[in-house]
Amino acid sequence: MRRVIFTVVTFFVAMACFAPFASAQNHGQVGAFVDYLRLAQTDTNFIGLGGRAAFNINRYIGFEAEMSYDFDQVFSEGFAPPGGGSVTVARSNLRILEGLFGPTLSTGHGPVRLFVTVKGGFMNFRFDPRPATFDTFSSSVTDLRSSDVDGALYPGGGVEGFIGPVGLRLDAGDEIYFNGGIHNNLRVTFGPSIRF
Repeated sequence: MRRVIFTVVTFFVAMACFAPFASAQNHGQVGAFVDYLRLAQTDTNFIGLGGRAAFNINRYIGFEAEMSYDFDQVFSEGFAPPGGGSVTVARSNLRILEGLFGPTLSTGHGPVRLFVTVKGGFMNFRFDPRPATFDTFSSSVTDLRSSDVDGALYPGGGVEGFIGPVGLRLDAGDEIYFNGGIHNNLRVTFGPSIRF
């Protein structure tokens, strides 16, 4: 935990030092985010981590690519016989890998911007009993060609605010995947980003 805090503090201090040099730049941005996905088909909440890179054509139009990895979900089941009951907690071992790419329209230049986006890509559902580590993420990415991958469409929008090149971004939308029909799912992401 100390390493994570040290890395985050070092990152923001470095960005504050370079803010005067980069404040006029608006060619793109990179960022990380926490991903929340409400899988409607099973009424299950997933939380994961992701990364995003964007390149702007002009101050209003950009293209973004992002990927996120949602960790396995724990569920509980209970049984209540007349004399007492018990609750069992188990891991589902279901993990979700998402990759999206598409245009973003924003309100232009300034410290606070509103934006809308429509992205297309994939969702990969996999059952994996191994612990969630960087190795399981990298093997999920390398195994995509041999896995069952569903097409995805993400219409959404949000707000981002910047102080110099460092900012925070919040977006929400409907992540739709296609597997034997259309499945609508709430998706919310939040995290830091850096303009360049």
